Amino acid sequence: MLSPKHINHFETLLSEKIKESYLLSGGDINSVYALITKNQKVVIKLNSNSKFPGLFEAEAAGLQKLRDCNCFVIPDVLQVGTLGDDAFLMMPYIAKGEKTTNFSEEFGKRLAQLHRESKPYFGFEEDNYIGSLSQKNTKCKSAFDFYIVSRLEPQFNMAIQKGFAFLGLDMFYKNIENEIPSEKSSLVHGDLWNGNYIINEEGLPCLIDPAVAYASREMDIAMMHLFGGFDNRIFEVYHDTYPLIENWKIRQPIWQLYYLLVHLNLFGVSYYQQVKTIVKMYS
Repeated sequence: MLSPKHINHFETLLSEKIKESYLLSGGDINSVYALITKNQKVVIKLNSNSKFPGLFEAEAAGLQKLRDCNCFVIPDVLQVGTLGDDAFLMMPYIAKGEKTTNFSEEFGKRLAQLHRESKPYFGFEEDNYIGSLSQKNTKCKSAFDFYIVSRLEPQFNMAIQKGFAFLGLDMFYKNIENEIPSEKSSLVHGDLWNGNYIINEEGLPCLIDPAVAYASREMDIAMMHLFGGFDNRIFEVYHDTYPLIENWKIRQPIWQLYYLLVHLNLFGVSYYQQVKTIVKMYS
């Protein structure tokens, strides 16, 4: 549980006594706590600043970028700071509710609105994280260049250092260049699996834990399909609102490769065969 040192520090930031604190579930990378005072309830995420420097600053920047779009409900960031080697991020607690009858329609329309946000480049103002792994965001002129330089190559290099071998990567890169469509960049959540949204008390989708960049919007769509948990109506409404380029379903393995590599580097060999299969498809 939180130490007296933590409690005292957070009471100072909140300008209130903390009546109750408890550990929340779902913190794979961070320790996550709820803090309750007389007038508010907040969430505190804790991690090691020396192991993951700038992680919460990057998360706060990503949340702010998403909030600026006014598409989804996005939690405010109340405080980002350090206490010794402990880095922390403080946000309001979002009470969970039930889906409204038009939840999927709202999700699809809001995601299309988010993806219409664009820049004249692919990348982001600064590097950030996906999970506990650093994520490059070098600005590039094309979706292909960005995907290779800032997404695939760093993850393949990390996997190779861990002892995994891959054949035909040069041919793979060459072959997918013509598969990736030429389309303007989109602001993407970047890690849009079904654990990174919650339903608030109004029944609306709220996005959390972003790994944002201006990239191909197909990355978010591919990630949503990779592990499931999203109603098909979301994609129907999305496509009606902001149609995807032809053959987007066929291209999904290309984009899913990045997320499978991330899982390979985080969780190990169980994702190795899926990665090799996709590389082989285009080699």
